[in-house]
Amino acid sequence: MGLYGLEEHFLTADVIAAWRRRDPQLAEPMMKWAVQSDITSALLDTGAGRLTAMDDAGIDTAVLSLTTPGLQNLDAAEAIALQGATNDAIAAAVRHHPGRFQGFAALATAAPPAAAGELRRAVTELGFNGALVNASSRGRALDAPEFWDIYEAAEDLRAPVYLHPSVPVPDVTAAYYRGFSEPVNSMLATGAFGWHYDAGLTVLRMIIAGVFDRFPALQVILGHWGEVVLFYLDRIAAMDQLLDLQRPIAEYFRSNIFVTPGGVSSHTYLRWTLETVGAERIMYASDYPFNQERAGSARRFLDDAPIDRATRERIAFRNWEELVAGIRR
Repeated sequence: MGLYGLEEHFLTADVIAAWRRRDPQLAEPMMKWAVQSDITSALLDTGAGRLTAMDDAGIDTAVLSLTTPGLQNLDAAEAIALQGATNDAIAAAVRHHPGRFQGFAALATAAPPAAAGELRRAVTELGFNGALVNASSRGRALDAPEFWDIYEAAEDLRAPVYLHPSVPVPDVTAAYYRGFSEPVNSMLATGAFGWHYDAGLTVLRMIIAGVFDRFPALQVILGHWGEVVLFYLDRIAAMDQLLDLQRPIAEYFRSNIFVTPGGVSSHTYLRWTLETVGAERIMYASDYPFNQERAGSARRFLDDAPIDRATRERIAFRNWEELVAGIRR
């Protein structure tokens, strides 16, 4: 049984330099974690070290993506200048290790038309299988109409968009995620809770804003078991009578959104997700290197899950391969 990992992050020295130019103190928690911690070398490695980690976890193929905040906190001109080079670096890693790596495009969301053009290049010329974007771009949530050029290109290409969390905007962070010591403040705002809530709210806003009515074939992937919002669909249904959408909100999660564990290896969450959206909407992701699966734990998570063989295969490889097969090159 092949196993794909869809949230497998990397970083380049050029992106680090751009982050430092924008924020010499690396005040944003995820930048500091990526640049000044024990995972920095793993993020920079697209060679033997990463392959060894994949073998150890039991992951056959990793879909590489630029780690958060990616290019999305940069000025438009600098982000545009970096997106091509970053995607070329992913493409080089894929060429060096065919079968082990695939690519999600990094996009300059501060300039949506340029980002849409780069997505087309990445898919049609570099062979990428979609893009990974973070939930906000320079303080703007990605449901805003200014970003719809990206979704139009993704739908036209039939290429999925992985919507990854980003740090909540400063006003929200100050109101909800401060008042404690570091690193408690930073973790509360990011990996413990804040960025999951923020990403789930972003995809909910995309639905409410009509993104999926305008682009009905668009496919979005959410990590971390649907970024909280999946667990509140029964409650969110109260909004259906207030909206002029083509379908109930919950239906968009069963037709336009895929879900991955994103490194949260919970059979409880797996059972809930299966009941809520079905096996056809679940794929695997390990969130490397922020979460490092070891000693076959990625594969064991599926092997030990209380599911039948057909469901296990759908999550491990079949759903992803079917989705990728539909991309227009």
